[in-house]
Amino acid sequence: MNNKKTNIHSTKTERRKDSHIALALLSQNNIVDNRFYYEPMIAAHPNKKEEWNIQLGNKMLKYPIWISSMTGGTAKTNEINKRLAKAAAKFGLGMGVGSARIALENASKVKDFNLRPILGNNIPFYLNFGIAQIEKMIEAKSLTSINKLVDTLKADGVIIHVNPLQEWMQPEGDFIQQAPIKTIEQFLKATKLPLIVKEVGQGFGYQSMKKLLQLPLTAIEFAANGGTNFSKLELLRNKTKGKYLMPFEQVGQTAEEMVHLNNLLIKELGKKLTCSTVIISGGIKNFLDGYYLIQKSTTNAMYGMASEFLKYAKESQTALDEFIQYQIEGLLLARTFLTIKEN
Repeated sequence: MNNKKTNIHSTKTERRKDSHIALALLSQNNIVDNRFYYEPMIAAHPNKKEEWNIQLGNKMLKYPIWISSMTGGTAKTNEINKRLAKAAAKFGLGMGVGSARIALENASKVKDFNLRPILGNNIPFYLNFGIAQIEKMIEAKSLTSINKLVDTLKADGVIIHVNPLQEWMQPEGDFIQQAPIKTIEQFLKATKLPLIVKEVGQGFGYQSMKKLLQLPLTAIEFAANGGTNFSKLELLRNKTKGKYLMPFEQVGQTAEEMVHLNNLLIKELGKKLTCSTVIISGGIKNFLDGYYLIQKSTTNAMYGMASEFLKYAKESQTALDEFIQYQIEGLLLARTFLTIKEN
């Protein structure tokens, strides 16, 4: 009997070794990620159930991963948002939905944003509106409708996306009449709602970040240049404008540049700093990008992705869950075995 077990074990080992030989030539790697030191001697394997808790407002995420707002308002995107909400609940992540403007304009659409029953009470959930829309609502003194929608949907707060270039390039775009920072200040004063401010693919420069960091925001999401660029998206829709104004697609800051900028401003502002959480997004493709930028940040930081989540959510719930599971696994392995090289 023991000989039989030994033979079975031996056969499995031989098969594994044969597989190693067959794959060895395919496993040659000439590319090195120079951002990290790999430290195999320092720690044991991480526990697969290990968490990496991070606070956002008055809620806690299990891992520093944010499902960035991108879609909303159509039958197709509603199914995607439900899949994203199920995944956020399963893995303990936070999420923002795409523009909830349609829910203000059409009461029958409110149910399409009703994700709290899927998310449960502990998951951070934010509704998203554009700066131009907020500007108009302030002028019309109709911000109470946002308060009501947040209450109805049991959302934790609001995301305002700041997109002057996109609005300019968009054929149906709105004209922004005042500096967005003034609109943000007016919104905070009028509503008292927890607020995240984000860009839409080009990030924030020094002066913009300095202004934002001195406001009582829940977080700032970079949405830096390198990921989905909504100004470019609109230029692709408008062939005439696209022909002449496409150079604007190259304008902006990368996520890494913004981390560096944010670190400098934290030191510069000192006690004037009132926003101490950032969502690092824009061109992040995987857990190594996210881990690297989180580690470089000197403030409370998580990383966000939109298009990567969207890609798998469009495929199936299973595909999305698998993608997130390996994002988390990779993030925990990186925290265990990788350290950042100092520039």
